[in-house]
Amino acid sequence: MLGTLLDLQVDRIAHGGIAVARHDGRVVFVADAIPGERVRARVTDASKDRFWRADTVEVLDASPDRREHVWAEASVDRDPAERAGGAEFGHIRIERQRALKGEVLADALSRMGGVALAPEVAAVAEGLAPGVDAANGTGWRTRVRLHVDEEGRVGPYAARSRRVVPVASLPLAAVELAALAPLDARMPGVGAIDLVLPSAGEAQLVTVEATAEPRQRGQRGQRGQRGRRGGQRRAQPAPPAPPRDTVIVEELVAGRRFQVDRGGFWQVHRGAAATLHAAVQRAIDAERFDPRAANLDLYGGVGLLAAAVGDRFGDTTRITTVEADARATLHAGENLAEWVGAQAVTGRVDRFLAELEAGAGAAERASLTAGTVVLDPPRAGAGREVVDRIAGLAPAQIVYVACDPVALARDVALFRGHGYEPESIEAFDLFPNTHHLEAVVRLAR
Repeated sequence: MLGTLLDLQVDRIAHGGIAVARHDGRVVFVADAIPGERVRARVTDASKDRFWRADTVEVLDASPDRREHVWAEASVDRDPAERAGGAEFGHIRIERQRALKGEVLADALSRMGGVALAPEVAAVAEGLAPGVDAANGTGWRTRVRLHVDEEGRVGPYAARSRRVVPVASLPLAAVELAALAPLDARMPGVGAIDLVLPSAGEAQLVTVEATAEPRQRGQRGQRGQRGRRGGQRRAQPAPPAPPRDTVIVEELVAGRRFQVDRGGFWQVHRGAAATLHAAVQRAIDAERFDPRAANLDLYGGVGLLAAAVGDRFGDTTRITTVEADARATLHAGENLAEWVGAQAVTGRVDRFLAELEAGAGAAERASLTAGTVVLDPPRAGAGREVVDRIAGLAPAQIVYVACDPVALARDVALFRGHGYEPESIEAFDLFPNTHHLEAVVRLAR
């Protein structure tokens, strides 16, 4: 069946930005389609009995929400193998994009989290993201990675592959980065090119060695925690780590400066950091918050959300931010230096919580129980062990920042098993023209 053309009626959108249709009772996940459309799609994977995968090659009955793709090189008019990846919703009107993201979030929370919540996915507030074309969802990325193939050609990966496709434009990138991108150049021997635009500096181009792997958000905090269990396969030596880009840049959020490594983790939308800073402040219930308690900021990065807590409740607020990346923790210490009660700890969150549980005396346990926990885990979520340990501390409230609706829903279900129920939720379109979103949830007993 591989390569077969199917005429499909698209029913809904699934997690990951892929539309769902059926053919002879079998589920077909089809790319570049919109619920309500009829499309002709080519089967790309028929290896599973329960479902197939396919790419749209022709739109037979278009949705009223279909528009000209914001990125010509990702359009359905191109052969699927040549479509640039990273803008899988670019053919959908921006308001419908947000509605679809909200449907995915609500469905995940219902099916996996067991809660009936249907938050509206909001745009970044005006004024927080200068230079962004909010109507089209373009010009927002402040960090872009381009790849270089064996022939030295520069470009993004094709959708759902690791093959470089040449492009003539980068519409999601901030205009300063788009102007800097060497899309016509040949750069043999280079592995990748990073384009970075800090909010307190000039646009920068950084070449990455051919052996270096992309730094993903999932590398923060718990990377490597979930290894093989019970297997007999002998572990292989780890490849040498690529050199770390330790050039420091500054980011401005709510009038405050944050140090961060140029190659370290920072939100990529021009207004994302300010949006989440404000959302975390709103999510914390002031009546439950005790500035003298043992408040925690887990997976804290360079201290953005710990600073949000301190900015709302004062510079005597006691808060400990925990992050596995030592360079990020170093910066967090500097970024939080004005708070008397702030400290930055380098360590994996699961181990930190285990040591805290084992070593805390009665007074510290009471302080933890009075405290607020903020967590911003990687895309895979916090997971059972971390959720169990957080709940074991019995904090007054938990503020969870999530970048994946399914991982969030799984963790909400785990927290609910400990008696913590979601009381408020906000969702934000911090990645326009993609399927990604960000959500902030408060849970309490």
